[in-house]
Amino acid sequence: MARRPDLKTGPARLAALIRTSVPPMHPAGLPFVGASLAVALVGRRNRFVRRAGLTSAAANAAFFRHPPRTPPTRPGVVVAPADGLICLVGEEVPPSELGLPAEPLPRISIFLSLLDAHVQRAPVGGEVVTVLHRPGLFVSAELEAASADNERNSVVIRTPEGKQVIAVQIAGLLARRIVCNVSPGESIGIGDTYGLIRYGSRLDTYLPAGSRVLVSVGQRTLAGETVLAELP
Repeated sequence: MARRPDLKTGPARLAALIRTSVPPMHPAGLPFVGASLAVALVGRRNRFVRRAGLTSAAANAAFFRHPPRTPPTRPGVVVAPADGLICLVGEEVPPSELGLPAEPLPRISIFLSLLDAHVQRAPVGGEVVTVLHRPGLFVSAELEAASADNERNSVVIRTPEGKQVIAVQIAGLLARRIVCNVSPGESIGIGDTYGLIRYGSRLDTYLPAGSRVLVSVGQRTLAGETVLAELP
């Protein structure tokens, strides 16, 4: 009778450990990792080229990592759309191109460094009402002026209760490519992945008036898990 593999010590256990310890990669990273591995393969006889290719592949795999997240189950909350550091908390008028009333709304800004996972997740669940891209500059995403001056992509989501939350992807000094994978009319769940920004960026989240902000400047966030605010 064939012996079953020992899941505690055998290959199956090792594979399970790898799956749970190493996060998957966003598909957008495959071309970069593939190109780096190709360089390492072609230049395998040159130690410097080989190491450079392998290092680049590892760095890109880490940058485009797509770790699993578990959103909170309690209703009426807004979660962080990105991993990173909260750099601004206050009130500001939403992007003018959205055509919304020019009235300040609560805004929470998250800065993403090169070391953060750069996938973006929906801050609330509901219907995607608007997706709008606006060209702009590429100044450092840490600066407050980045919200107004930099290239950006705004996504407006309306919850089943009729509350609108705006997530704005903002390009940075090195981030020159915004990816958004949702369209108006689509339904999205809280914490669902909807896009990414390559190589350093910022996410602004605009909340309905009367929302209760639960975070402060300097706090780190996990996309899809950290609760930023409670809706009114």
